[in-house]
Amino acid sequence: HPERPVQFIFAGKAHPKDEPGKKFIQEVYKYSRMPEFDGRIVFVEDYDHYVGRRMTQGVDLWLNNPRRPLEASGTSGMKLPPNGGLNLSVLDGWWVEASNGKNGWNVGGEIPLTTKMLDPEYEDAVDAASLYYTLETQIVPLFYAKPDGRLPIAWLQLMRDSIRSVVPVFNTHRMVKEYAERLYEPAATAHAELAANGCAKATALSQWKDKMRADWDGVRITEAQVTNADLGKVTVGDTLEISVKVHLGKIDPKFVQVQAYVGESNAGKLLKPAIIDLPTCEKLEGAGDYIYHGKVSASDSGTYGFNVRVIPTHPNLIQAHELRLITWAK
Repeated sequence: HPERPVQFIFAGKAHPKDEPGKKFIQEVYKYSRMPEFDGRIVFVEDYDHYVGRRMTQGVDLWLNNPRRPLEASGTSGMKLPPNGGLNLSVLDGWWVEASNGKNGWNVGGEIPLTTKMLDPEYEDAVDAASLYYTLETQIVPLFYAKPDGRLPIAWLQLMRDSIRSVVPVFNTHRMVKEYAERLYEPAATAHAELAANGCAKATALSQWKDKMRADWDGVRITEAQVTNADLGKVTVGDTLEISVKVHLGKIDPKFVQVQAYVGESNAGKLLKPAIIDLPTCEKLEGAGDYIYHGKVSASDSGTYGFNVRVIPTHPNLIQAHELRLITWAK
C-alpha cells in the first residue's frame, strides 16, 4: 500500500534435522529477494539472543502463528509487551491466557483440546484468511490513524493495555515462583517424607499401588442420579444433590475419590467441565457397596450435563492420575 505499507520481518532457525522447516525458511528467503517484495519481506539470518533482543525492542507487532496445538509456550511474544509491542498470535500457548481483546489480536479462534486435530491445509487456509482480514481491517488502519496529525492515539492505548495486562503476569519472576511453589518445594517435601525411616512410606506406597492395580477391575458405578430435582426444571441458583452407588470390591473407600464431572453440554460433549468431589460416603448392605453424596450448584443458564467417576487417592500420591486408573459411569 503506497500510504500504509506493512513490512514482515522473519527470523529464526530450523533444527538441523527439520527438513520441512529448512524448506520453509528457503521459501521465505526466496520471496524476500523478489523485486515486488523488496523492503516488504525481510529475512534476518543467524538468529540468536542478540538479534532477538533487537527485534523485540524494535518491532510494533509480533506475529506468532504455529498450527494449534503445537505451540510449546510462545515466550518470544511475552518479551514484546515490556518493550511496548503488541501481539498477533494464534490462541495457543500463553496467548490463550493473556489475550483479553484489548492488548493485541488473535489469528483464528481457539480450538479446544478435546477437538480432533483439523486438516492442516484447512487450518492454514482459515488462519491465513483471518490474518489478512485482521491486518487489513483492524491493525493497519489503527496503526496509521493519527487524529491529532502526529500520534496514533488508539494504538498507544493498546500499548498501555498490553504493558498493564501482560507484564505483571507473564514474567520470569512468576515462572520461577510457580516452579518453586508448585513443583520444587512439594517434590522436596515428598522426597523427605518418603525417604524417612528407611523409606518406610515409599515402600508402603509401592505396595499400595500394586494392590490398587490388582483390585481396580472390581470397581464399578452401579447408579448415579440427582435426588432432589427434576432435571428438566432446574433454574439458575438451584443446588442439585447427586447420589452415586459404587461397588469397590476389595478396595477400602478411604482410598478412592468419587467426583462429578459437570459442564455445558454440546452434542453430547461436556465443554470445559468442572470437577466436584462427592465427599459423603455411606456403607450399603452388599459387600463392597457404598453410596456417595454431594452437591452441585446450577450457577449458569444453558444446557448442562454431568457424569461421575471414581479415581484412586492416597496422601502420598504426587498427582491424582499417577496410577492412570479411572472408572466412569456408563
